[in-house]
Amino acid sequence: MDGFVVEEPRARRIELPERGGVMAALEFGPPDRPIDIVFSHANGFNARTYRTILAPLSPPLRILALDLRGHGRTELPTPTEGRTSWDGLAEDLLAVLTTLDVRDAVLSGHSMGGTSSLLAAAQAPERVKALVLFDPVLLPPGSSEAYRRGQAPASAMEIAARRRRAVFESRQEALAAYTGRGAFKSWSPAQLADYVADGFRDRPDGQVELACAPEWEASNFGSHGHDPWPALRAPPCPVRIFRAEQASTSSSLTPHLDELAAAGVRIETVPGTTHFLPMERPDVVRAGLSDI
Repeated sequence: MDGFVVEEPRARRIELPERGGVMAALEFGPPDRPIDIVFSHANGFNARTYRTILAPLSPPLRILALDLRGHGRTELPTPTEGRTSWDGLAEDLLAVLTTLDVRDAVLSGHSMGGTSSLLAAAQAPERVKALVLFDPVLLPPGSSEAYRRGQAPASAMEIAARRRRAVFESRQEALAAYTGRGAFKSWSPAQLADYVADGFRDRPDGQVELACAPEWEASNFGSHGHDPWPALRAPPCPVRIFRAEQASTSSSLTPHLDELAAAGVRIETVPGTTHFLPMERPDVVRAGLSDI
């Protein structure tokens, strides 16, 4: 694991009664200093997936990695009927910042977690020092309207998510099924094991099932009625985006690079990476989060 000793993070449960339940999180680093970084994961993943990536930053940094609604060990309702955007995920994140009185922190995230962080920072700039986003999902300007109206066609990702196998005999069976296949081809064994550890919940019958239900994962893929572009064009704080070279979910930035650079948004393409940039280049993640 690139020479680092990775310590076990502390498990946290953050009561969010106004949001309907409890958000789970993992905390790294000294507990006696303010939270430096709040990190949010990609759709279908969980905080523990990024344990080996984030842990080497602590000490000195204190990092709070969240299980977003519908993922990991978080216990918040997941209604999908009529859902059109990720605004609710941003509101969850804002509730965490308020409940813990987080101030002057870096909001960071991968994919859906990055976009949700951007939306949250736009609403509470007084709590956010900077944004560091890893291949956030950014559709072209104007795309959100069709989703808000419920008129956008289902994407291939949304359809595939609904078909995902949800139940396995054990975590060991799930781990064997995922190893070296599909999206997990570029992951280290430790990263995949961490994903499986908190990506499944025990069932009364002794089997395990996905913590992120296929219907919720599909809902996230199909709910793009939020609009991150105002926050990009008038950033609430310094913004740094690392995007994948291959099949990036931030490819819509390309026609707007000069405009965004003039607004102070730093955008870097990481050679040889896919959408799973954090798993493929943990060093880039750590350098980006350290250089604030």
